[in-house]
Amino acid sequence: EVKSAAYLQSWAQKKLSTIQFNIKPTHSWDDETESRSLTKARQADVYIFCVLHHTDKATVDPLNLDQWRFYLLSTKSLNKAAGEKKSISLSTLKKRHPIEATYSEIKAALQAVYTSA
Repeated sequence: EVKSAAYLQSWAQKKLSTIQFNIKPTHSWDDETESRSLTKARQADVYIFCVLHHTDKATVDPLNLDQWRFYLLSTKSLNKAAGEKKSISLSTLKKRHPIEATYSEIKAALQAVYTSA
C-alpha cells in the first residue's frame, strides 16, 4: 500500500501541513462469494509512506525525486503501532523504526521489509 503526504499544499498556507496518513482498515472483497469480509483489516503486507519533504514553495517540484523521502513498514508493525486507528502521523510512524529510503533505495528497502514481515 502506498500513501503520500506533503508539507506544502497548492493553496495558501500560514504554516506547513502536519504529515498524516490514512491507514484505515477496510473490508476485503471475496470474488468467490461476491461479498465483503465481515471484519476489517489492512490489506497490504507492506506500507510505503511517501513524504514530499521540501518546504520552500518557490522551489518545490513534486517530480524531483530528491525532494521525497520514503518510509517502509510492515503491516504487522503498523498494526502494533496503530491498532484500529484510521490515521498515523509521521512522528508516530517514525517511532516504529521504518526503513527510510530515497527513491533509488526503495526496491532494496521493500525487499528487506517484505522478507522480515
